[in-house]
Amino acid sequence: MTNPIIDQLTQHRSIRNFQNKPLTNEQVAVLVDAAQHASTSTFSQQYSIISVTDPEILKEIGRISGHHWLMNAGHYFVMVADQHRNLRIAKAHDSDPFILHSMDKFLASVFDTAIATENIMVAAESMGLGGTIMGSILNDSQKMIELLNLPELTFPLLGIALGYPADEPELKPRLPKEAVHFRNQYGSDENFDQQLASYDALVAAYYKHRSSNDRTETFSHHIVSELAAGHGRRAELVDVIRKQGFMLH
Repeated sequence: MTNPIIDQLTQHRSIRNFQNKPLTNEQVAVLVDAAQHASTSTFSQQYSIISVTDPEILKEIGRISGHHWLMNAGHYFVMVADQHRNLRIAKAHDSDPFILHSMDKFLASVFDTAIATENIMVAAESMGLGGTIMGSILNDSQKMIELLNLPELTFPLLGIALGYPADEPELKPRLPKEAVHFRNQYGSDENFDQQLASYDALVAAYYKHRSSNDRTETFSHHIVSELAAGHGRRAELVDVIRKQGFMLH
């Protein structure tokens, strides 16, 4: 079973090489509108979207993320988990804002932000655009907060670099469905080793034969490398989140 939407979703690939062509104001407005119509927890709409157009701020985000190619994107969004707006509403109505500082509401704002982010990406790809969702802005979350002048009860969660693709990377293989989709209970480990071995071989073939930046790599090696990297510059992440007023109880 297939249709144009399913075809688009299953052909997603990250784009990091863009044509020198900025998005129009109309395109940006359409993408924001798509984000605003995403599912949102209890209709609380706990996120904000910042379009970053200042070259100096973009340059600094490139430094923080380690991905200076974002300077060549047609547009750059930062997606912000946001309870500040609801804090202002609470204060205006003499309502106790205690719950807004909770882990529950922080997670709700993270979920809302992530879902809105995916809506932007899907909408962008439907418009012939491509891009990359960037968690690497968390490499220095405190600096991101300062750059964007983020108030209490907000947190920069993701960046999105978008534009007109200058190339079409090969489609990266995903884990076998049997390794991620179970019925009623979490799956048994019984067949995982065999599934992983097959997938490692598939990923190794992908990296060996892709048209750019070919290398020797398997999924297992990738995960082990991620673990070896440790927290790195994100060691202070929880402290920064709490400094913004989240997860206080």
